[in-house]
Amino acid sequence: MQISIFALVSLFFFPFLLIHAQDVHTYVGVETCGMCHKTEKQGSQLSIWKNSMHSKAYETLKTDKANQIAKEKGFATPAVETPECLKCHATGYNLDASMLGKKFKVSDGVQCETCHGPGSAYMKVMKDKKLAIKNGLVVHENLEKFCVTCHNPESPTYIKINIEEAWQTIKHDIPKGN
Repeated sequence: MQISIFALVSLFFFPFLLIHAQDVHTYVGVETCGMCHKTEKQGSQLSIWKNSMHSKAYETLKTDKANQIAKEKGFATPAVETPECLKCHATGYNLDASMLGKKFKVSDGVQCETCHGPGSAYMKVMKDKKLAIKNGLVVHENLEKFCVTCHNPESPTYIKINIEEAWQTIKHDIPKGN
């Protein structure tokens, strides 16, 4: 009985490919995150997001004003289709569909995973913050450094903000004791 080299190579690499495929973190979307993060016990995090400008970031790109700005900047596409606009107004617009879960919607704008990273691996262990971080949950120690990736003079509608004051309007910690 002769085994081809292809068969041997396949037998060796197939398990590696399966393991590697399981390590790829995917974006699950705000609807999935919100299932657990909507209660008062969790700090009403979903409603804090829904009432923030972040949840409306994508929608602002659909306006005549946004299209005018995109045109003035020399872009041939509407703002909602312009990568230079989307980079700060939406998550996942530039990702392969395989990286996006069934409930993920680019139109949800700046959402949970924009700041906290793709949730497929850490959402299963959220009751243990250290384990969630080990599994991909992003927690920003330096808000100013992170927030200025979008809130900066490169934006045509930039208004200088005090990051610490702005954070007070969107912070969403889990209340102590929960």
